[in-house]
Amino acid sequence: MTDKKDLLAELQLAIIEGDGERAREAAQKCLDGGVTPTEAVEVGLRDGLRVVGELFEKLEIFLPDMILAAGAGTEAMKVLEPAIVASNMETTSAGTVIVGASKGDIHTIGKNILAMLLSLAGFKVHDLGEDVGATTFLEEARKHKADIIAISSLMTSTMPGQREVIKLLNDVNEREKFKVIVGGAPVTQQWADQIGADGYSETAAGGVTLALKLVGKN
Repeated sequence: MTDKKDLLAELQLAIIEGDGERAREAAQKCLDGGVTPTEAVEVGLRDGLRVVGELFEKLEIFLPDMILAAGAGTEAMKVLEPAIVASNMETTSAGTVIVGASKGDIHTIGKNILAMLLSLAGFKVHDLGEDVGATTFLEEARKHKADIIAISSLMTSTMPGQREVIKLLNDVNEREKFKVIVGGAPVTQQWADQIGADGYSETAAGGVTLALKLVGKN
């Protein structure tokens, strides 16, 4: 009988190498070999994705590799998710993050990378897309009981949208409910301090580190 550690290592490797078919097969082998579906997700799948995120941060792999790894994770979840539901188990989450580009901003590449890296780090991510107004950020944060609101601005003209979100949170007396982090090419630490954000990062990978710190996971 194959050792559970070997089964989990096989799943991790399939994720890291971005092989969807192997990931699906490895996930099934885990279940057949006595690995709980929760353990398969948290040790096999999630740790594999975390390695991918670390390699990306070190520039040892690139965005296409990350996309393949995320796809492999999705394939594995097609096997593991029904087993989790059937066993009434739950996987742990690093937290919930609402991600979006600020009002008027239609640039999404940086935001998309952040959303992907946050998912790899174990966060539940709700990506609102581009041109997101302050009210929408608030409504979605309430709806999903978010821990963090992450707002990107790729143009100087859309940076005020970040300030509007924080102002609205203050106006409705809900500022303490959500951590707010900001980023984007023209955004600086000085701007983040000026608008009262909880944090700023120059890079998507740094944004993940910041998010983990804000939820007490790092």
